[in-house]
Amino acid sequence: MKHTIKELEDIASQIRRDIVRMVHGCQSGHPGGSLGCADFFTALYFEVLNHNKEFSMDGVGEDLFFLSNGHISPVWYSTLAHAGYFEKSELATFRKLDSRLQGHPTTHEHLPGIRIASGSLGQGMSVAIGAALTKRLNGDKSYVFTLHGDGELQEGQNWEAAMFAPFHEMDRLICSVDYNGQQIDGPTKKVLSLDSLQAKFEAFGWHVINTDGNDMQSIVEGLHYAKTLTGKGKPIMNLMSTQMGAGVDYMMGSHKWHGTAPNDEQLAAALAQLPETLGDY
Repeated sequence: MKHTIKELEDIASQIRRDIVRMVHGCQSGHPGGSLGCADFFTALYFEVLNHNKEFSMDGVGEDLFFLSNGHISPVWYSTLAHAGYFEKSELATFRKLDSRLQGHPTTHEHLPGIRIASGSLGQGMSVAIGAALTKRLNGDKSYVFTLHGDGELQEGQNWEAAMFAPFHEMDRLICSVDYNGQQIDGPTKKVLSLDSLQAKFEAFGWHVINTDGNDMQSIVEGLHYAKTLTGKGKPIMNLMSTQMGAGVDYMMGSHKWHGTAPNDEQLAAALAQLPETLGDY
């Protein structure tokens, strides 16, 4: 391993601190899903992904990552900053005028690490398949990773992509779903039930694994395991159980924190639960 589990947990704690401070600083953004996915992003960028902070859009010879549920941009921005893509001090500009750190990632801002604009939900898998096809044509054996929200899977474009990927044996594609059961309007089972995602993806021809997205050991081992399943004719789907708002007790498990910023008192309560490990921006 590149880092111990404790070191990765410390990175995730700092990323969570960044998230609540960023969203509080502009009184706008999406803390719930960002907090829930902090462990995934830490595991991916600091342990699993073969990536280069000397960023190029083409990404030749390196793994690619596409965020489909772009509203959880705070967790991605913090991760990229700590991974060395840009200065951590820039996190203070989140969602402010003339910032490169928009509420949803954009490409025209030329922020290192961002290859697609994401915010219109349901498109990430299609984009990732296009990138994986390009790598295949170029003889590039690198992996393509994605992250999707579970509520986002109510969008039909996902299922066209989900049919396409196994049929064309996109077997270096590793997708993950933030399976927290919450979306902006309430629990997914009440808005539009997803039933069994495992049964759905298996029926479409995917190899499905399950991980605990808020347990660092589980998510690190799961992503490494997913890589061992590639090259066998099937794309990989990681169904990653998480808690919205993980790490902040009053946010956990509630859709109300999907897109709500904490006030001063709530910020202080959140920071008291999240150790500062790498230094605040």
